[in-house]
Amino acid sequence: MKLQLWRNATLLLNIDEVSILIDPMLGKKGSLGQFPMTDNELLNPLVDLPFTQDELIKKLETLDAVAITHLHPDHWDVAAIELIDKKTTILCPAIISDQIQKLGFQNVIVIEDHLLWNDIDISITEGQHGTGEIGDKMGTVNGFVFKKNNQSIYIVGDSIWYKGIEEEINTHQPQHIIVAGGAATFSIGDPIIMTSEDIIKVCEYAPQSKIWVTHLEAVSHFKEDRTFIQKKINEKGYENQCFIPKDGEEINFN
Repeated sequence: MKLQLWRNATLLLNIDEVSILIDPMLGKKGSLGQFPMTDNELLNPLVDLPFTQDELIKKLETLDAVAITHLHPDHWDVAAIELIDKKTTILCPAIISDQIQKLGFQNVIVIEDHLLWNDIDISITEGQHGTGEIGDKMGTVNGFVFKKNNQSIYIVGDSIWYKGIEEEINTHQPQHIIVAGGAATFSIGDPIIMTSEDIIKVCEYAPQSKIWVTHLEAVSHFKEDRTFIQKKINEKGYENQCFIPKDGEEINFN
């Protein structure tokens, strides 16, 4: 397995010869505009993709599938809808499948629980995108576990740390766990994705897993940057278990 962080939650996962793009936010810097309830006027995304538009098009032409956890614009934006070929296989939970099909995508594969696709076992996981009223407004979110040949990777998706993450780890025993960090918070309510404290809890609960932190420095409601989170990881002694890839960085799990 090989993983490349493009930006935010957008990841390219290669399993043998199969390429799966996860949660594509493909628009140029600033293309999403301001996010509501952020107490700032920053335009999202805050950074460009780590390659040119021509390189992006070439990468999209080689995809075998796109996997989507939920439909918030920093995971599935207008540019992704426009640029991804409508015949591309889309892997997604049932709750968003109709909306994706209505956009013209012709090969939407719904994952109710898990399925075997291209010799890859893919499971849907649950998440909690915040607490209280804000958590309710953020709606249902999911993640994925990909398994093949005794290798496994758990894409948590947009979730805080809660009992459900423990249960998913217990069920799937993943070798690698990809979390959304940055403590994104609106002007009201608590964080809607993992804080550095949450990330440490993942490390503590899954000592046999490697933890990878994404969703950083790309959208305007983040509160913790790479430097801050790395400091917290180091203070707790998890620098050999928990890692923070840069945009564009490739990680070889083999």
